[in-house]
Amino acid sequence: MRIATWNINSVRLRIAHITRFVIDAKPDVLCLQEIKCRDGEFPLGAFADAGLRHVSVVGQKGWHGVAIASRKPIERLPPPPICPRNEARSVAVRTGGVEIHTLYVPAGGDEPDVATNPKFAHKLDVLAQMKTYYASRKGRGPLIVTGDLNVAPGEHDVWSHKQLLNVVSHTPAETSALEAARTAGGLVDLARVHHPADEKVYTWWSYRNSDWAKSNRGRRLDHIWTTPELAAASSKFTVHAACRDWEKPSDHAPVSVTINI
Repeated sequence: MRIATWNINSVRLRIAHITRFVIDAKPDVLCLQEIKCRDGEFPLGAFADAGLRHVSVVGQKGWHGVAIASRKPIERLPPPPICPRNEARSVAVRTGGVEIHTLYVPAGGDEPDVATNPKFAHKLDVLAQMKTYYASRKGRGPLIVTGDLNVAPGEHDVWSHKQLLNVVSHTPAETSALEAARTAGGLVDLARVHHPADEKVYTWWSYRNSDWAKSNRGRRLDHIWTTPELAAASSKFTVHAACRDWEKPSDHAPVSVTINI
């Protein structure tokens, strides 16, 4: 199974990008975040034409929204209850005997202070809910968790660890909360299975950088976690950074991995 995750930043605006990526990378399962549409507005026809005929969507008008599209039939499952506000931030399916989740954790605003920034408090609440949920699910069979988790967890997941320690997405409060959620679920971070801990790996580059590739001030915000047996069967972990250079791109690049199911 080739599985990919991508914060597409509007599925309708970038449907041509998705089609191009599916043709080039040939994922069997594509997990999307920030689709920015309601369920009935999702472009199912374009996905079917690209070979991803089986889709589960949890949409929301103008904001958030997640989806999983698959070449093979899927069983729709209850979304993980990670968002106290009941925003469209999680979706779950089962295919090929494997449970797959995609999550969209809030960005958290600009100020890393729960007293003055409700968006940051909300983000930490979502990460806490993830810990509780994945701890309760631990040991219940093979699982793949994907998504834009909006946290760059390690020193080499950001362009400058020292300069970003007080910047939302890399603060100690966030990185420790994300790590707590991952370990509570007994899950493995596949990026660091296939890339050494001291290798820089990024999946997001700000729109504010006119030449994103030259400046390369990236962060690893997009993740694929699995249960240990799937991690051992995984290979070909790839950040498709070239997609960030397409016309009117998402600020995130897709990430993919192959798992021998």
